[in-house]
Amino acid sequence: MKKLKKIILPLIGLLSLLWFLIRVIPKPSRAYYPCQRAAFPLASAFIIWIIGTTTSVISLKKAKLMFQNANIKYGILLIFIAFITLISTFYITPKQQVLADEADGSDTLFVPPEGRNTPIGEAKGIIPGRVVWLHNPNATNKECTNSNYENAYFAEKNTDQEVVDDMLSKGLLELTGKDTFPEAWDTIFKYFNINHDKGNVGYSDDETIFIKVNAVTAYSGAMPDGEIRGSIEFDTSPQTILALLRQLVNEAGIEQEKIFIGDPLADLWNTIVDKCSADFPNINYVSRRAVPKRYRLTENTDKALKYSDKRTVLTDEHKFDGTHSLYQEMMDADYILNIPTLKGHRWAGVTFFAKNHFGSNTSDGSWQLHKGLINPDNNGMRYGYRKYRVLTDLIGSDYLGAKTLLFFMDGLWATSYEHQKPQKFQTSPFNNDWCSSILLSLDHVAIESVCLDILQKEFTEKDMSVNPPRYTYMHWDGVDDYLHQAADSSWWPDGFIYDPEDDGTPIKSMGVHEHWNNPDSMQYSRNLGTGKGIELVYKYFEDTATYDTINNETQTVESLNKNIYCGFKMFPNPVNDFITIQNLAKSQKVNITIYNIYGKEVKLISGYNIITGNNVINLSNLPAMMYFIKLSDINNKTIYTGNLLKL
Repeated sequence: MKKLKKIILPLIGLLSLLWFLIRVIPKPSRAYYPCQRAAFPLASAFIIWIIGTTTSVISLKKAKLMFQNANIKYGILLIFIAFITLISTFYITPKQQVLADEADGSDTLFVPPEGRNTPIGEAKGIIPGRVVWLHNPNATNKECTNSNYENAYFAEKNTDQEVVDDMLSKGLLELTGKDTFPEAWDTIFKYFNINHDKGNVGYSDDETIFIKVNAVTAYSGAMPDGEIRGSIEFDTSPQTILALLRQLVNEAGIEQEKIFIGDPLADLWNTIVDKCSADFPNINYVSRRAVPKRYRLTENTDKALKYSDKRTVLTDEHKFDGTHSLYQEMMDADYILNIPTLKGHRWAGVTFFAKNHFGSNTSDGSWQLHKGLINPDNNGMRYGYRKYRVLTDLIGSDYLGAKTLLFFMDGLWATSYEHQKPQKFQTSPFNNDWCSSILLSLDHVAIESVCLDILQKEFTEKDMSVNPPRYTYMHWDGVDDYLHQAADSSWWPDGFIYDPEDDGTPIKSMGVHEHWNNPDSMQYSRNLGTGKGIELVYKYFEDTATYDTINNETQTVESLNKNIYCGFKMFPNPVNDFITIQNLAKSQKVNITIYNIYGKEVKLISGYNIITGNNVINLSNLPAMMYFIKLSDINNKTIYTGNLLKL
């Protein structure tokens, strides 16, 4: 055992060095791969150990020879050199195990140059500028350790599928102001099509949808069927993906075969595919390689992206010609849905919806785009404003940002650096728990602005003493420059034009950018009634309590309504905004009628397909009072009645 302990560290170092050389020498860009960034510190530590040990041994042998020849002074000097070299070796070696390419972040907290509650750009959405933030601590297991595969964030015991389904369901109704899910989806599709010159039409049966997730941990190395990842860095959660698929297929009526889902630059782990395919086996789970249970993507050689800097910033590095191709399935898709994760980023400051499209092209890693970020591979910071930002090109691209139907942030788990495990959030409203949030919007710029404010609120001090460490990349000067430029062309560099298709048509405002008034009240200009910027609808759910802190209101709702008739339950009652009608019988078409205490009909939902299970109805537009609710079948036969107290 003692002999094993003596050789194990040098052996690991030697293997790391061999692995690094074998992989990187044929293709230098692989030095940036996550696996090589992990191997390099061990390899360099091994080299230092070899040099230090060899120097010490040689010095001691020469010192012995000097003593034998009575040259005491030089012998002592050589012993001193051997001692210093040996000590330095053991001191430096552990230091090499820290990622040397980590930027220090910022010691100064971010200050928006335009001030707070100063909207920039044009608000987008059915309800302009609306961002819906749903926060439910019950979505995640506070005791989750992320210590190994069985205890990772994606395990069934650590992310509650039912709670995530409920959060997304309520969020869609809040986002659109509609009463039912089919209405909400139809409105979302119509809004998109009107703004893309397709007319006031909803989804057509021949149209396809590409769901872009973040699966960066499945980027490098082989991924045979059944492989288990070695580290518990996190991607888009399987539970958020499944919640969206259930909405698209069961509520919006999209055929499974019309849906493609994945991260083209990487692959999809079986943690995602196995969970989602159990419900939806015919969805196209995509891969850029031939992998079991995956749909292999088709590469299109056309140059879909022509970056607007004209190679003045994105130079010839990696033989880059200033363009990128996309996969055919993404180019052909009629709609894109974007589900990134809430993370800081050591090169971009943050990685949200725009940065998620680094994984959408056919290149091997998008390394060519790094010079367009605020920190280009730790090779000189590009602080400040009105500089070329590659993320603005991705936001404005007709094939990517401009073709996005819905922006859906997976904030169940979040962190300050893109390649580490989730971190608990210390600030209110999280209070030393996981982020446990999802955010929805139809405004690309607005939702990125809110996500940035959330991370800036949480990560204000760099702390290397905790595991994982806490970084402050999101406070870099100019971290939101790309959002300014995506919102308003007056923030573009002098004489510069963003035209990612190079067709002579500059991008238009892609949304509204704004920072909230302060981290405590978290209010934007539409919340305050002072401007036409962002409206943040923040909903906190825990057990049966609902809190609306943006409007400074608190309501508590009770448990199940005991009025059970014909296999139906209605809860909670009293209710704040959403009532759930639980159908214990078969799915069927019903009419839902709500009357006030004077017997006047105040709400009618005709032909609603009430499925077996939970059906959420939006009552937020009804004033507070007692109501009478009636469900009737298509023959107008009453099948359920109940009283309802709206708070």
